[in-house]
Amino acid sequence: MRHGIQHADVAAAELETALRSGPFHVALRAAISARGLPLQRVQHHLTRYGVKVGVTSLSYWQQGARRPQRAESLRAVRALEEILQLPDESLIRLLTTADERTGPEHPAARSYRSLVEASGAVEKLLTELDSPLDGGLLALGHHERVRIGTRRELLGRDSQHIVRAHTDGVDRYVAVHHGDPGCTPERMTVHALENCRTGRVLRHHETGVLVAELLFDTRLRAGDTFLFRYGVEDGTAGTAGEYVRGFGFSGGQYALEVRFTEEALPVRCHRFAQHSAAAPRSGRQELALSGLHRSVHLVEQRVRSGIVGIGWDWE
Repeated sequence: MRHGIQHADVAAAELETALRSGPFHVALRAAISARGLPLQRVQHHLTRYGVKVGVTSLSYWQQGARRPQRAESLRAVRALEEILQLPDESLIRLLTTADERTGPEHPAARSYRSLVEASGAVEKLLTELDSPLDGGLLALGHHERVRIGTRRELLGRDSQHIVRAHTDGVDRYVAVHHGDPGCTPERMTVHALENCRTGRVLRHHETGVLVAELLFDTRLRAGDTFLFRYGVEDGTAGTAGEYVRGFGFSGGQYALEVRFTEEALPVRCHRFAQHSAAAPRSGRQELALSGLHRSVHLVEQRVRSGIVGIGWDWE
């Protein structure tokens, strides 16, 4: 009995701290834990308030993989405050505070919804280019250099690829660039830098996605390797807070370098990974900014399907 009382006291203290300082998903998880309710029971209580939310959505909310944003979801949050016996506006306040923090000085991480919508846009544009998802190429190595400008914006990036053809007749690679929220794909430009030339370039304004053909001057046979380099000039959005790269297939080595200008240096940098767009982020590791070159980097010796990236904080 004494152990049970101590556990309850600890849970209550954790909940009080989480409600005071957030973030939202930590407070929600602490509240559900303190009340000892499984998610199925929470969902059942919500239906009694006339609110329909799936158990999967509740799980994502308390993991931080998604945030309630739609009107129906915000109704659910207010109902949760009553169900979990929390002070009025305690969870809603944390959502509002998070929205304020993701303004110009605290850019938001890419949401699950934005990643899914961008993925749909990429598939649509690849269909227009009549290009398969992997383009008939296996990735052996990919070195990506990202440049952050004086306005803290994603200024551009350069990519160098080493690939091997697994079918005959491959003569191109389709590059994908996903700009930050508020970007203007129509103002982005693509430059072929080594062993390729620019072909068709398609843009999807709503999601900030650009796809571009990089044409080779030769047709590869199965087993042939090829090396090429290209760049994308962006600089059309506001403050950047991270750069992510998604992989649909396992492959070779991937190296990501993010370089900052002397006039705009972040206070902290870290790497992270996700198994999918819906999964919580994991593998967070602080990265030290190099003094001379003002850059941080990560290296994946062999990439796996999923997402890796580098994030940073401005103050």
